[in-house]
Amino acid sequence: MRATLIIPTLNEREGIGFTLRAFREARENANRLFFRSDPVDWEVLVVDGASTDGTQAAAEAEGARVISEPRKGYGRAYRTGFAAAQGEFVATMDGDGTYPAREIPWFLLHLIYHEKDFVTGDRLTYLEKKAMTTEHRLGNALLNRMVTVLFHEVLKDAPARVLVDSQSGMWVFRRSILPKLHLTQDGMAFSEELKIEVLLRGFRLEEIPIHYSERWGRPKLSSWHDGLHNMSWLLRKRFQVSQEARHGHPVPLPKESPSTMSGRS
Repeated sequence: MRATLIIPTLNEREGIGFTLRAFREARENANRLFFRSDPVDWEVLVVDGASTDGTQAAAEAEGARVISEPRKGYGRAYRTGFAAAQGEFVATMDGDGTYPAREIPWFLLHLIYHEKDFVTGDRLTYLEKKAMTTEHRLGNALLNRMVTVLFHEVLKDAPARVLVDSQSGMWVFRRSILPKLHLTQDGMAFSEELKIEVLLRGFRLEEIPIHYSERWGRPKLSSWHDGLHNMSWLLRKRFQVSQEARHGHPVPLPKESPSTMSGRS
């Protein structure tokens, strides 16, 4: 069995080595304990947005294949990574040490054993105060509430009928679902777009609580700018979903301009 781990980076030299070493240890343990009969051959792709601090060299030193993606945007990096992925399963996380890399193989085991299509990490249930700024917490709460209100009919098929953490960037899913998803966003809205599309197309999604940590290095997320853009996108996406219900196919949304595409968080 083959799987691909995709990590978008932008000046993450401080955290990428730690992240990749933690993942390597976890995958070796999982292959020895739980995947003995069919060890997972992990491909590690780092999609780098023109880092200037040595991130690419640090990632390569830990065995990752680095893909340069000069076009801006969190979603753009993932879409580039998805196109390059060879595994039948795809996993994602950030390279700043915030997500628990050791959990990725267990997410894959859970997805396979419980016959899910998409498993996403929930950062908020166990969130420690120091791991996220107050501004970031409030923004997440508002965006999650908007998702619940605007997409309640889509969420009726989710296990809890809500997305506890619509902004999470730690996922494991079957690559075979990607051609069936209508993914358009190059910026931070990609995270919620992906989850909404998974549910909208009838795939089996589950959230699993994770322990989210303080990031290594300086944050790049612009809470107000990215939050306002995400809110605007959610309203437009809701209109699109209504039009699709009427016409039977997705209605294109306007393309993002470079000024609306934020860097990675």
